[in-house]
Amino acid sequence: MEWSDEGIILGVRRHGEAAAIVELLTREHGRHLGMVRGGASSRMRPLLQPGNSVLAVWRARLDEHLGYYQLEGTRLRAATMLASSHAVYGVTHLASLARLLPERDPHEEIYEMLERTLDDFDDVGEAAAHLIRFELAMLAELGFGLDLSTCAATGTTTDLIYVSPKSGGAVSRTAGEPWRDKLLRLPAFLRDAEGADGWSGQDLRDGFDLTGRFLLRNVLEPRGQGHSDARDGFINAVARALARVAIP
Repeated sequence: MEWSDEGIILGVRRHGEAAAIVELLTREHGRHLGMVRGGASSRMRPLLQPGNSVLAVWRARLDEHLGYYQLEGTRLRAATMLASSHAVYGVTHLASLARLLPERDPHEEIYEMLERTLDDFDDVGEAAAHLIRFELAMLAELGFGLDLSTCAATGTTTDLIYVSPKSGGAVSRTAGEPWRDKLLRLPAFLRDAEGADGWSGQDLRDGFDLTGRFLLRNVLEPRGQGHSDARDGFINAVARALARVAIP
């Protein structure tokens, strides 16, 4: 058995004295593990970092075997990311989200979105907005997508500023006014498929509250899990960074 594919490193753990088991999210083969000979060496350490993109060749005698990887770096982001706390937390959290996907099940749109998200980590606010959108995409990929395009109460498609915490559907300003204290806020940058331009610190807080609630209720708690510590670390790092530049 042999295939080659593009991949993003999610995690690495040492195996024996010299080898490492590497977890990738690949474009066509999904989340996939493989062993790298010499992966624990100092020479390989810069390559085998979460967030790096690689070209992977996987070989095994049988498809169900762990198999071996040969990896070639194509975009080594990790060295830059290690310099900022929000990026370190963000990469760790993104990897934990990707691990919610079934192993060896391809999810090409999620792969492409993960790659775009990692490419925009230099700007802390944009990184936060991308990560919120990635959480929304994961909810949809796992079968719990939110309908943010139409008012759940009236069917209108304009002036959508709330989300029902029960149904996950958007609610318009007029329909939601009597229950506004019980509804979640829908930030402007999530109000259409492409995402509106611009965001505020409050928009990001509302976005994380929105995605966090549905991830916890629909995905994590049924698996006996909670949010990763890295998610909290990322949100706190973003808040500190925005406070320094006085984003309201």
